[in-house]
Amino acid sequence: TGGRIVTNLDDLKPEDLGYAELVEERKIGEDKMVFIEGCKDPRSVSILIRAGLERMVDEAERAMHDALSVVSDVIEKNKVVPGGGAVEAELAKELRRYAAQIGGREQLAIEAFAEALEIIPKTLAENAGLEPIDIMVELRAAHEKPDGYMYGVDVFSGKVTNMYEKGVIEPLVVKEQAIKSATEAASMILRIDDVIAAAKPKEEEKGKGAGKEKEEEEETKTEFD
Repeated sequence: TGGRIVTNLDDLKPEDLGYAELVEERKIGEDKMVFIEGCKDPRSVSILIRAGLERMVDEAERAMHDALSVVSDVIEKNKVVPGGGAVEAELAKELRRYAAQIGGREQLAIEAFAEALEIIPKTLAENAGLEPIDIMVELRAAHEKPDGYMYGVDVFSGKVTNMYEKGVIEPLVVKEQAIKSATEAASMILRIDDVIAAAKPKEEEKGKGAGKEKEEEEETKTEFD
């Protein structure tokens, strides 16, 4: 509201007051809540989510949180990229071109990176009940066109289409972070030299160990007796 907190009413001044078009108490279910509406340039707002079941409230809260996070990311870095696996398909294409110019084992690593990126559009196709091999062939062919970087998997039509025209977009900052995190995780696993698997102790060994402890206790008691 723009108002200031005053500890003593005697110190209250006109400039300490805020502005709101409406302040009223409403009963929501069994709870009473005070609603303050029509504020000028509010710095914070409250979103009321209600449902018949607690699980439905949790789902709605998660959906709202995700939506607000996307809006926040777009405002922070106002750039978007086409969705539907279009970015991954374009990166895979460029990586394969780059791999052809590199010799030795590095070429295999680059090609493996390209294949890993294509898992995204392939998974989208599988989850939509489409044939992933056919979709990937069509997607690769589409990305050879001048505007091919916009083409991704449309799970509703079951075709490879222009994602910008369909309105399927993703914040650039989210896409960058996803690729960075996945790459760092893969690099961390590759740096592991050896894995030592710790086997669980067998029941017999446990029994033997317990028997030994009992014997030692009995011997100790006998010595003191």
